[in-house]
Amino acid sequence: MSDEKKGFEEDYQNYLKDSLNEVSGLQSYSKEGQTEIVTIGKNLARRTNIMVSLAILLLVVPLMTLASYMYYATGDRANQLIDVAAKTIYVTEPNMGLEELRLEHKIGFFSMNINFDVFKRIGKEDYKVGSYDIDFLLNQPEFPKRDLILDRPLDEYPSKETEFMVHPKAALPFSAYTGWDMLKKIPDGSVAEIYVSLNQVMKPEELKESLPKNMELRWLAVDTGMDAAQVDQAGVPITPLGYPAQYDPTTWSPFKTDDNEKAFLEILLQLKNNEAVATKVARAKSLALGGRLAYIKKHGINVFGAVITGPTEELRKLQDLQEIRAVKVGEVKLWNWE
Repeated sequence: MSDEKKGFEEDYQNYLKDSLNEVSGLQSYSKEGQTEIVTIGKNLARRTNIMVSLAILLLVVPLMTLASYMYYATGDRANQLIDVAAKTIYVTEPNMGLEELRLEHKIGFFSMNINFDVFKRIGKEDYKVGSYDIDFLLNQPEFPKRDLILDRPLDEYPSKETEFMVHPKAALPFSAYTGWDMLKKIPDGSVAEIYVSLNQVMKPEELKESLPKNMELRWLAVDTGMDAAQVDQAGVPITPLGYPAQYDPTTWSPFKTDDNEKAFLEILLQLKNNEAVATKVARAKSLALGGRLAYIKKHGINVFGAVITGPTEELRKLQDLQEIRAVKVGEVKLWNWE
């Protein structure tokens, strides 16, 4: 072996011995120290995961919010859903309407909430009688949350015994026989809302001409071919369909027209095309709009009931009319007729 190679080997062995001596001289970590190191590592990993998750959320939330707004903006979907809900109230709830300025809506993650107040005309004034709160998941509504402040509200789940307007071919519920007596007991100097059932179906103009002058015809219940049975073909209870008898000058009303009959038919067609939404919003869980709309188009608009308001002492005079079969008293307010 050459001297050079032998010297290299000796240097390597010396270096190795020195390294081993240094390693053996190092103090090993105690059990507590090892635990502390592991804990620090876990905490660091946890903080890293939290920061990564927050970063992802900060990206996802704006994207989901933007996607939700785009969904309801596409095809003006939000306004269409609001429009269907509002028009359902006008044609399924007698003498009830709403004010667009009091309608609020809020869009969430692929959901929308709308809230609006509803009003009734009693005498010469419009009174707030409650509110509706409706949640939508995409374009599917939940059942509305109704908060009504009425003395005599319509039944939330309609049946033959609880309806306020009855077709001439349907049997009157027992409560309908007490309407005139109740009207007589209401003091003079008040105004009232009454639901009138007719002895026969008639044209809206014929009904208007038969009424005394000092009262106001507010809403007309239209004969749709199913009102005598009061149920649809599957036996599910239905409620009357109708429309306001008066011209409504408010800019947001669907009946700001001189031809409320035409507006009514157009609304029924719109609701038929959105029947799932309309049925959820309405009290009745069946509107049967296809068959009822076809019947109206074939036979024209004839009415079997109405809502009338005016001074109580004037409304009592309706008992003398042969056209009227029965009445039910709705809301009563202090005098406001002048």
